[in-house]
Amino acid sequence: MKRLMMSLCMSAFAATTALAQDMVTYTTDQSFDDVVFGLENAIIGEGLVIDATSHVGDMLERTKADVGSDVTIFVKADVYSFCSAQVSRKVMEADPMNIVFCPYDIFVAVSPDKPDQTMIGYRSFPEGPMKEVEALLDQIARTAIGQ
Repeated sequence: MKRLMMSLCMSAFAATTALAQDMVTYTTDQSFDDVVFGLENAIIGEGLVIDATSHVGDMLERTKADVGSDVTIFVKADVYSFCSAQVSRKVMEADPMNIVFCPYDIFVAVSPDKPDQTMIGYRSFPEGPMKEVEALLDQIARTAIGQ
């Protein structure tokens, strides 16, 4: 039983690590604010509505002492959540369990290690219908930074 639990824990860790690496990112020398402005306009330009903006960087900085840390993870970091009724319907008609991926998120972040670079990115999706969502996110992210 002990070996089974150890094996399950190791498998869960490997899955978490793999998921964390399954993302697409772009780096630019544009300011955080310029990339955010570009992202907001790119989302709206696709006829989509931003459902939420999570200020992850602010939260991590605000709470670092509360959790016993002194590490600044991001200079700035926000996550933008939105959905496309048309694309979401298409991928969920193909497989209703694609609901797990909705809403879609794009992050913008600046690392303290590279304060002159802004990163924009999103998680990658599994093969199949969700690749259409990934293509949409890629188009939006590239538009946001002028690519």
